[in-house]
Amino acid sequence: MKATARAHPIQGLVKYHGMRDETARYPYHDSISVCTAPSNTTTTVAFDPDLDGDRYVVDGEPVTGRGAERIDAVVDRVRDLADTDLGPVRLKSENHVPSNIGFGSSSSGFAAAAVALAAAADLDRSRPELSTIARRGSASAARSVTGGYSDLHAGVNDRDCRSHRLDVPDRLADQHRIVAALVPTYKETEAAHAEAADSHMFQARLAHVHGQLAAMRDALESGDHDRVFEIAEHDSLSLAATTMTGPAGWVYWQPETLSIFETVRDLRDDGVPAYFSVDTGASVYVNTLATHVDRVEAAIADLGIDTRIWEVGGPAHTLPDDEHLF
Repeated sequence: MKATARAHPIQGLVKYHGMRDETARYPYHDSISVCTAPSNTTTTVAFDPDLDGDRYVVDGEPVTGRGAERIDAVVDRVRDLADTDLGPVRLKSENHVPSNIGFGSSSSGFAAAAVALAAAADLDRSRPELSTIARRGSASAARSVTGGYSDLHAGVNDRDCRSHRLDVPDRLADQHRIVAALVPTYKETEAAHAEAADSHMFQARLAHVHGQLAAMRDALESGDHDRVFEIAEHDSLSLAATTMTGPAGWVYWQPETLSIFETVRDLRDDGVPAYFSVDTGASVYVNTLATHVDRVEAAIADLGIDTRIWEVGGPAHTLPDDEHLF
C-alpha cells in the first residue's frame, strides 16, 4: 500500500478567486491554467497500520497546523472512497519548484498527494475524478492533476466541480515557453481567497470573467498564442484589482514585479511576443515562444532577477517503485 506520484504546478491563465465553499473548495467560477515543467512535486505515501498516527513531511520538515489540516482533507477523502480501513498514512513530499512566492507549489503538492494516495488505496479513478480529491487541498491542484491546459468547472458537487484537460493544437503546446521571474516575497493565498467576496470589485470580476473564460477557450482551441497570452495578462490585472481592494488591501507586487512588467512591454513594442502573468504573489510568469525565449530570459536576467525557463507540463502520474522517497 505504497505509491509515489509526480505533478507539475500550474500557471493560472484565467484564475479563480474566492471559494463558495471553503471545506469542499468549490470556487465561484471556472478557471483555466497551464502546467509548468520541469518544475514538479514528488510525493510518496504508504498506509501502515503499525503507525501511531498520520505523519506528513514536506521538504524535510514535519507539517503541522493549517498545512496538516489541508493534507488531512485529501487523505480523509481517499479514506471515504476506499472499500477498506486503510489505517494511518505516512507522506513524504519533495518540491522542485519555489514555494510560497506565487508559482503554484500547492497545486503540484496536493495533486501529487492525491494521485499517490489514490494509487496506494487501490482506487481506480480517471484523472477528472482524481482532480476532485486534489481539489480538497487546493482548487488549483485539480488542474495540476489533469495537466497541460486544463479547465476546472465550478459547481456544488464532485460531478460538476472537476478538471478537464483541454484539446489544443500541438503547435501551441510545443512552442509555448514560460520565463519564470522569481521575486521571493512570501504570500498568503488562503487569506486573500477568504475575503474575496468582500471586495467592491468582486462582483465586477464575476460579471466579466465568464466572457474572459470563453475567449480563452476559443484562443486555446485555435492555437492563437498571442490571444492566449494577452488574455492571461489582462486577467492578472483583474485579479490584482480584486485582491488589492479587499478589506486587508493585499498588495503583493514589489518594485521588481513592476520592472518586469515594463521590460515585457518594451520587448513587445520591439516585436517580441512576450506577455506577463501573475498569480497571487510578486513573482512573474512571462509567456512567450520558443523562438524568442532566450531574448526574453536575458532581458529579465539583466534586471538582476533570478529566472527559470519552463514549458508545458503533462498530467500528474504515478512513478515506478525505484523512485519511492522512502
